[in-house]
Amino acid sequence: MRLPDRWSKTLSKYGLRWLLSALVTAIGVAYTLNYWQSDAVVRLDNLLAGERMKLEQPVLDPRIVIVDIDGKALTEFGRFPWSRNVQAQLIRQLTGHYQVKAVGYDISFPEPDTSSGYGVLEKLSARELRDVPQLKDKLQSLKTALDYDGLFASALRGQPVILGFNLSPDQVKGALPAPLFSEADLNGRELLAYNAAGYEANVPVLQQAAAGAGSFSVVTDLDGVVRNAYLIQQVGEHYYPSLAVATSMLYLDALAVKPLLTESVDQLSQSQLDSGGYDALTILLPGRKQRLIPVGEAMSTVVQFRGRGGPAGGAFRYVSAADVLTGRAPQQLLKGTLVLIGTTAPGLVDLRATPVNPEYPGVEIHANIIKSILDQRFKSRHYMAFVLEAGEILLLGLGLGLALATLSPLRSILLGVSVMAASVGLNLYLYRELDLMFNSAMLIIVLLAVFVLNVAWGYFFEVRKGQALVSRFGEYVAPELVAEMAEDPEKYNMDGESRELTVMFVDVRGFTTISEGLTPKQLREYINLYLTAMSEDIRDSHRGTLDKYIGDAVMAFWGAPVAFADHASRGVATALLMQASARRLNTDFLARGWPELKIGIGLNSGLMHVGDMGSSIRRAYTVMGDAVNLASRLEGITKVYGVGIAVGAATRAAAPEFAYRELDLVRVKGKNEPVAIFEPLGLAEQISHAERRELQDWQAALQLLRQQQWPAAQAAIAALQQLAPERYLYQLYQQRIAYYCEHPPGAGWDGVTTFDTK
Repeated sequence: MRLPDRWSKTLSKYGLRWLLSALVTAIGVAYTLNYWQSDAVVRLDNLLAGERMKLEQPVLDPRIVIVDIDGKALTEFGRFPWSRNVQAQLIRQLTGHYQVKAVGYDISFPEPDTSSGYGVLEKLSARELRDVPQLKDKLQSLKTALDYDGLFASALRGQPVILGFNLSPDQVKGALPAPLFSEADLNGRELLAYNAAGYEANVPVLQQAAAGAGSFSVVTDLDGVVRNAYLIQQVGEHYYPSLAVATSMLYLDALAVKPLLTESVDQLSQSQLDSGGYDALTILLPGRKQRLIPVGEAMSTVVQFRGRGGPAGGAFRYVSAADVLTGRAPQQLLKGTLVLIGTTAPGLVDLRATPVNPEYPGVEIHANIIKSILDQRFKSRHYMAFVLEAGEILLLGLGLGLALATLSPLRSILLGVSVMAASVGLNLYLYRELDLMFNSAMLIIVLLAVFVLNVAWGYFFEVRKGQALVSRFGEYVAPELVAEMAEDPEKYNMDGESRELTVMFVDVRGFTTISEGLTPKQLREYINLYLTAMSEDIRDSHRGTLDKYIGDAVMAFWGAPVAFADHASRGVATALLMQASARRLNTDFLARGWPELKIGIGLNSGLMHVGDMGSSIRRAYTVMGDAVNLASRLEGITKVYGVGIAVGAATRAAAPEFAYRELDLVRVKGKNEPVAIFEPLGLAEQISHAERRELQDWQAALQLLRQQQWPAAQAAIAALQQLAPERYLYQLYQQRIAYYCEHPPGAGWDGVTTFDTK
């Protein structure tokens, strides 16, 4: 079956690009569906997840307070670990004076506390000092006061305090709390949890006195970053809670924690099951209430890090343990709260690398999990997330590939950025509002790859053809014009054409004398400063095309290759600006002891031939024609009339917003037709009333002269000379009138001045 011609042409033009885009998309889908893996993509996903967490502004939770064994506490109460009598005092303050509701220790106490010295004294009384009967009696009376473990146990007994313990692969130390449940309670079902070979728990006397204990072990990924934490861990046949779960249970007055295997829990909603991933935990509360905790692999949860951590992090209030021990902390900050006791003091090795901060307090990891439990909001990954991610990659990858192949570079960029922003925005919305985590690294990689593929293809095989022409213009015109041309290179070519343009010639007055008065090095600096200033005025200020340098002369034009309807106005404005720049340079040159700088500028508008001209050896983009020749003549004529700028009548007519002084009617060499020439003075709206009146009087004097009314013309110009004695133009015309008085031109005189030289 033969395709229609229109379809065939479309496939021929875009088919290969579509195929490559589809191939890139297929690779991304295969990764998402676990057909291949990449550590680099995993690292990028982790990086993006961390940045996503950083975007969420922390909100202080008044329910959770961290009592910090910080530098201040160590200064006031000595180095860590503290004696258990200090810990006993801390607990009495928290539960008695401050009336907190629950306390969780991010610290374990695996060894007996012998810091009181009682054991040493007891040995002395049995050996070296056995003959001192008073010592044994005194020791017996001090036994209770010097039994720091006993003091701490007494403070713990009957109080809502959860101790911490650490899982260990190679040792068994201390006593574990009562387990949450055992394998026997699962009725033969398997619960996949982290199974530790050993543990480092608390001394029995403390564990028996405490309300319970929880593991403060966290999951460290291969890159050393903590992103997940176990909520339930297994030791032997028994299952134990994490510190966060155990402390939350105490705070909520929970009765028990039970595992819920998703495939056997009919009473849970499908959304609750979906959010759990593998299994779920439920915290049973009084009054037949429960709180569901979704968990991932090995009974873990993703830690939702809030803020950057530490006292300045903004998510949790920190109170120094020193202020609690001394009672300086305000009671209202702690009453009824859940307190975690930990440390941020440098050197105590409880700072962890996390996605939001490489030095994140370990105690705050547990605080974040507790907040999620209390709020019933967990960031979790949908069990069908990989399918949804694959579908998104397939849809956006193919759609973007189809569209980009047919769009211009600018529209391709806009579409690519829009699709990328929309996908990132959707990911953030699902994370913030629905607490769902989706990976986005592969999607971004696929979208970027499809975008770069199509843009690069368009550049190398299509746009580059036009840009090759534009790059050639870069040899002749200003870079900013080249940039504009590059947006639509098809509009421009270097073929010769006739066009209405404005051309300028600039020359330095008396350059031979100047060069004789300077050393070669000075002359080079002199001419470089001059040409740089003139070129900047032409190109940067009014976007002229800098044609060439001819010794000390400069040639430029406006209206090609980029067309400007106001090319004459741009030329006149540039000429006025260049004269101002010349005056500024002259002040600097005179201060250096260099010769005076004066320039003459000729400007004319008209039909010119513009294009790439020259020989097979050297070519240039330039202009030619009678209008160009007249501009060159006008530059030379400025010396005759003592003015800095002379423009032709066509330029004056095309730029009426400026005020002009008519100089003469001239017939230049090579042209038979006379032309009026003018000196631009500035924008008409900016000249003063006196200048406007002088122009009117001058125009009237010219009319008298052309009517051969010599005495009246002479008197009118004499009056103008009194107003501006420095103006050479008036002196020139007084000399002409004097000549005409002695040599009358006759009745057929047309008032034109003829120039026989260039």
